[in-house]
Amino acid sequence: MKLQAILCVFLQLFFELSSCTHLRVLQGSTLELPCLLFQTDFTDADITWTFNGRNISAESTGSLRVKKGGYLSISPVTAANDGEYLCLAKENNVETTSTYKVSVEASIAYTIKGTEGSTVHLPCHFPPSSQVMANAVWFKETEAGTKTSLNTEDDSTDDSNRLKLLYPLDHVQTVVIRDTVMEDAGIYHCESTEGKKLSTIYIIVEAAPTSVPSTCEGFTTAWEPCQDENSHTGGSVLQESMAEFSMKLYSFLRESYPSGNLLISPLSISGMLSHLLLGARDHTRKAIERAVCVPHNFHCVHFQMKKLREKLASSLQMASQIYYNPQMNLSESFTNQSIRFYEAEPTRLLETSEENTGMVNSWVSHKTKNKITQLVDSIPPSTQLILLNAVAFSGQWKIKFDVKPRKGLFTKLNGDLVKVPLLYHQRYTAPMIYAVELKAQVARFALSGDSSLYILLPRSNKVTDLQQVEEKMTDTAVHRMIEQMKTTPPENIEVSLPQINLDVQPDMNMLIRKLGLSSLFEDANLCGLFSERKLALDGARHRAFLKLTEEGVEAGAVSTVIFSRSYPSFLAMRPFIMLLWSDQANVPLFIGRVTDP
Repeated sequence: MKLQAILCVFLQLFFELSSCTHLRVLQGSTLELPCLLFQTDFTDADITWTFNGRNISAESTGSLRVKKGGYLSISPVTAANDGEYLCLAKENNVETTSTYKVSVEASIAYTIKGTEGSTVHLPCHFPPSSQVMANAVWFKETEAGTKTSLNTEDDSTDDSNRLKLLYPLDHVQTVVIRDTVMEDAGIYHCESTEGKKLSTIYIIVEAAPTSVPSTCEGFTTAWEPCQDENSHTGGSVLQESMAEFSMKLYSFLRESYPSGNLLISPLSISGMLSHLLLGARDHTRKAIERAVCVPHNFHCVHFQMKKLREKLASSLQMASQIYYNPQMNLSESFTNQSIRFYEAEPTRLLETSEENTGMVNSWVSHKTKNKITQLVDSIPPSTQLILLNAVAFSGQWKIKFDVKPRKGLFTKLNGDLVKVPLLYHQRYTAPMIYAVELKAQVARFALSGDSSLYILLPRSNKVTDLQQVEEKMTDTAVHRMIEQMKTTPPENIEVSLPQINLDVQPDMNMLIRKLGLSSLFEDANLCGLFSERKLALDGARHRAFLKLTEEGVEAGAVSTVIFSRSYPSFLAMRPFIMLLWSDQANVPLFIGRVTDP
């Protein structure tokens, strides 16, 4: 029914604009063609319809059917219905003909209704199997039926360009129109640079209703208490949520960065968003709960995050901090719960941008043990609130690698060889399997603090094999792999790992939007934190590092809103995926990809 309704709008628009009988319709829709536009009843007329020169009989079945009154019905429309339709009506020695040229489009159609001043997202996607070499091209249809090209890649920082491509060079080619006006109504087309149609969007813009001043009335109460702090169920819920969130986060990242080194700490990002959740209410609360994969109204999420931080304390330090504009009057309940659950006492921002930049970077450096010394270049004077989360991990190999310096050749995705320092052991004792579901060779390297480093090695250095492993890395598949490794007895294997030192800063603004949290940038309800007016997120940052040495693994991250010889061998001398996992807490700490050590 939706497709049919869309089509009716299209037809009405074309007929009102011109007398042209060239119609564009979408696959799967229903189309009815009258024999004559000005006459709807041919009781005594002899009517003949032809399609591309072939007669269509009144008894036709399938997608074509001549109906009472001389109408030709096409349902559903398919690519085979593309062509010329001619209707000949004979009555009282008078012959009248009508011709329709129908073009069938294979793109996905959307109808979007918004109000003046709202933000409208225009969806468009490349097929998942395609390789994104260039951004899609967007057009708006004019009244004359022609198409006007739209500029979606304006990099200007001012607000003059209201239309923006959200994820450049990504499979998701959605654009956003901010502060819509009545003139934005109409038909938009998204196409590949080769001219392949990807989506068609019909936008309806209605007059904005009388604005109602935003208010926090009814949303200022404190976060609900956890009723059952001793239950094991809450811990299991958080573990499952963390695993699901981690794989979802990595999936978004690998789509945006298909071939380079990657490293994130889902624990740090989840900790930052959970801290923000403490002050979120209404639609913003629900959006963050969906993003971090916790059940709605899981009141124990903050209590369980505190328990998780305490459980990991032997090998991983996790810290949160809030900086706020002194003119803001933060909620007393939020401040108290922030200290209780996240050990973060809100701190006032200083007078100048330079002082605030130094204060934030100093906190980051301290909490990551000087591994990350700079997270932000500057902090705008208009900043109202900064949320930070940092994690720092240090684990020693339970079985040490050789201390004798060695070098080996690492094969990159493009086939180039690069000489790198090695971690080598001729008879390393570790479990190793071929995970059929993941299509990867997997080895587990035990670390102090009840943690493990899992290396997932694709079948070759080809990018398709790497992507195949990554596509299969769901939280369920990863859990099954870890359970299988627990029951696999260790064996003596020859191991070669490249020494690596990753320092990665992905685009957190893009991730925030892909997590379904675009409203944080526009209309966030943080009434549990600050009840006087609405806040909007200005930006988010995440930076992670991970170092593999002879001694062990060092890793850290900051978020603001990282192997055939005589013995079986594990030679990770081509692109691989890393998973730093806490066996004690049963949650992922870091996830990364190494393509160029």
